[in-house]
Amino acid sequence: MLDVTVIEDAEAAAVSLDPIRARLLAELAAGPASAAMLAAKVGLPRQKVNYHLKALERHGLVELAGERRKGNVTERLMRATAASYVISPLALAAVQPDPDRFRDQLSARWLLAVGARLVRDVGALITGATKARKRLATYALDGEVTFASAADRAAFIEELTQGVGALIRKYHDGNAEGGRDHRIVVAVHPTLKPEAIAEPEAIAEPEAIAKPEVTAEPEVTAKPEAIAEPEAIAVESTRPGQD
Repeated sequence: MLDVTVIEDAEAAAVSLDPIRARLLAELAAGPASAAMLAAKVGLPRQKVNYHLKALERHGLVELAGERRKGNVTERLMRATAASYVISPLALAAVQPDPDRFRDQLSARWLLAVGARLVRDVGALITGATKARKRLATYALDGEVTFASAADRAAFIEELTQGVGALIRKYHDGNAEGGRDHRIVVAVHPTLKPEAIAEPEAIAEPEAIAKPEVTAEPEVTAKPEAIAEPEAIAVESTRPGQD
């Protein structure tokens, strides 16, 4: 079972968002189970659970883990293909966010668009690398910092921008034969408290989201062939000044 996988197909996304099927996915992420076992947990007839399982299996969200004989019946034990799922913007391809439509480093909505592109691109890279049976080298940095004041936050962002920009100028070589483009994404945003994450209505409150703020820095698109090559690093980066 994968730790996390990306759903790129619109129909698969719709299937996963059905409340009953989402519940079944959660149960199967905890371990293999038969339709009869799941029926007792979710309070539905076994035939109804079987119907939902077939829909999930059709879209690759669950798979056969094994079979067992129970009386005169052979039960299929199903399991989730991943512990968790992320829906790619490709599932809504016609209206997916486009960070190039406008660029505002202090806009929370622009950060959201950048994050959506990150999910889309890394999901596509993982899909391609899996098909090619190649390792996809990636890197991510995640941390928290408490700023004493808005001025400190602004100074931090200024230093961060200058530091990352200097590294890009130092290592960028647009003329390197066989060189690979990478995208770099750096973001700063207020930390959400656990209870705010668990309660959607709390997230929707203006003060929970519209506080300071966001920066995302220089970017570069990974070329498609990077998918098939182990040394490709899907971290993210772009040639300076190239948007």
